Amino acid sequence: MSGWQIVLAVVAVLLVLAIFSAIYAPRRFVRFPFRILLAILYRKEVIGLENLPRDQGCVVVSNHVSYIDGILILWMLPRNVRFVVDGENFGNAITRYLARAFDTILMVANPKSIGRALKAAREGVKSGDVIGIFPEGTITRTGQLQAFKPGLKNILKGTDAPVVPMWLDGMWGSIFSFAGGKFFFKWPKRFRRKLTLYVGKPVDGNTPLELVRLRVQELGARATIDHRNEFPILPRRVIRTWRKRGGKLQAADSLGQESSGRQTLVRTLALRRVLRREVLSDEEDFVGILLPPSVGGVVVNVALAMDRRISANLNYTVSSEVLNHCIGDVGIKHVLSTEKFMSKFDFDLDAEVVLLDSLREKITGLDKAIAFVQAYLVPAGILDRILGLHRLKSDDLLTVIFTSGSTGMPKGVLLSNANISHNVDAIERAIKLDSHDTVLGILPFFHSFGYSVTLWGVMTLGPRGVYHFNPLDARQIGKLAEKYKATVLLGTPTFLRGYLRRISQEQFSTLEVVVVGAEKMPADLFEAFEKKFGVRPVEGYGTTELSPLVSVNIPPSRSPAMFQPDRVEGSVGRPLPGISARVVSPDDGEELKAGQDGMLLITGPNVMRGYANRDDLTREAIQNGWYVTGDIAHVDDQGFIYITGRLSRFSKIGGEMVPHIRVEEILSQQFCEGDDDEQVRVCVTAVPDAKKGERLVVLHLPTSKDVDAIRAALSEAGLPNLFIPSRDSFVEIAEIPMLGTGKLDLKSARTIAAEKLGIASK
Repeated sequence: MSGWQIVLAVVAVLLVLAIFSAIYAPRRFVRFPFRILLAILYRKEVIGLENLPRDQGCVVVSNHVSYIDGILILWMLPRNVRFVVDGENFGNAITRYLARAFDTILMVANPKSIGRALKAAREGVKSGDVIGIFPEGTITRTGQLQAFKPGLKNILKGTDAPVVPMWLDGMWGSIFSFAGGKFFFKWPKRFRRKLTLYVGKPVDGNTPLELVRLRVQELGARATIDHRNEFPILPRRVIRTWRKRGGKLQAADSLGQESSGRQTLVRTLALRRVLRREVLSDEEDFVGILLPPSVGGVVVNVALAMDRRISANLNYTVSSEVLNHCIGDVGIKHVLSTEKFMSKFDFDLDAEVVLLDSLREKITGLDKAIAFVQAYLVPAGILDRILGLHRLKSDDLLTVIFTSGSTGMPKGVLLSNANISHNVDAIERAIKLDSHDTVLGILPFFHSFGYSVTLWGVMTLGPRGVYHFNPLDARQIGKLAEKYKATVLLGTPTFLRGYLRRISQEQFSTLEVVVVGAEKMPADLFEAFEKKFGVRPVEGYGTTELSPLVSVNIPPSRSPAMFQPDRVEGSVGRPLPGISARVVSPDDGEELKAGQDGMLLITGPNVMRGYANRDDLTREAIQNGWYVTGDIAHVDDQGFIYITGRLSRFSKIGGEMVPHIRVEEILSQQFCEGDDDEQVRVCVTAVPDAKKGERLVVLHLPTSKDVDAIRAALSEAGLPNLFIPSRDSFVEIAEIPMLGTGKLDLKSARTIAAEKLGIASK
């Protein structure tokens, strides 16, 4: 035979073998090229592989982020996994052939097909197969873990097989995920994307479904913590965002200042230069700021971040004593402010106050020229190196935010770049802020939500930020909203009541998103606000120690949900991507089931680095990576969190936990009946009691109502006798003690109650 005949013969043999393999051994024929392709496109790592049973039947459950999750898990695991999948996606001969090659169990949406699929999966488990399911039943649209469908329990029925929780990390942002608001039709962001599969410890097949879900969610939190260095460094990201914004408006405020993206960058770079030369020493890490939310406040905060300093936005609504406590806590030497702003206060501070007005005269022509060249001409990567931003790490501190001090002196919460950057990423996924949005920035930057969301979230995600220093100034806020066509508002229910009365429908006509937190949203306020302004508010939850966002209901106007709800009124939403919530008994730490009230614990990359110079308090607050929130809550079987109240707002009376907030809600209706203002008129607190441990006390503003009638109303509302304060426990005061953040001053309330009743406070 000639050479070419030998070649043809070999090709013919290979072709016959290929056809034979394709028909009689599709698994090897199809999987081999897939393995090669996936190895080219992705890098893989499996953590916890020892948790996967080697020769026992089991069910593996995983999050579902992309269309190819099943193929990826098959590629990453040494054992074959037979996935139960939606047969509607395999409607032609080619896809059905691929399904057979991958040993999938097809299921379509009719009772007979579902029954056959579940039976096949059950039989597979009994015969020693690994059965895989995506119990959410659909691909996540935000990266959040959705509710688990009951199919898992049907597969396990009559078996003793364990359930192996898994988390596939790294596919969000790929063309196969819903990142960017669509599947497929987008440019890949990375080549050879790193994928990590976390395999958790097996759990008993009888474990409640919601706890199986929690095990998966915990793996997701662990994955996000492990990969926190992948979140963008915010000072670097803001440079690129402002440049992209160019000459379009980036920030404005009620003082009349307006600044485009490039102008804001020039101002920030010039201020950074003059602060380094004229004010700050190389050894100075923490720098204080006393400024309202404004264009200037944005520039100062970002300038410090670009200089790798740690900003400390100080609460200008407290006394000099409290401010000096904060200043001394982290060793602040300089506080940046303006002459106009400081003239409104009479502070005596233990640090040098640097007035930015005087620094303007020290900005030279050379400073301006260099800042202009850096902002307009120097490539971003080179500018990072000039500013030293390439040396910043995800765990480097970005800010210290002081707690409200509602129960004592404020504590300095240390937050890193990764803490805040994760929150920005979560906001982008949940609220979908982009360059078409205008955000009303009414929360002060000393408030964690104001700092993380209305400062860094707005400045790095592309929206315009419009700022005003007083969130209660409804008239000015209405004017700003109308002038700049605001689309997003973040605030509290108390603020919303004021806006409902004083802002016209036309002024809020462009609003699309309203998110509230800090206090429970009354049911009637949802309806009233939507009726007037055409947008229904949603609730979220967070704390300073958690950077601050934990969870949020997805606003109706931004909801991509198709098969599962992403908003349940009365709840504060599901945990955001990368965050896990657990509820335990306050007494013994035992994990509680869905619907049971207990102490809320949170873990994720948003958990603070710790309290400044208080390792003892840090160890008490963060236990095994979980932050103990101090909030009493429960999580339903769909993963939505419901806040019942603060542990500090419960009293143990006669051995029973009595919630202050529940009593307070009913009392508020009584004291506010007939009043159309939004003033807080009642506060429930407690003082020690020799017989029952504690005693409820009601602090209230002057009223013409009879105390006995009010107590009768509490009884008619269904409260037990133990929950109803005695007649002599109603104390009239001239003003309810409030903090500058709009929260009740619980420490002062207890002190006032004890003084009025002549009792030694705890």
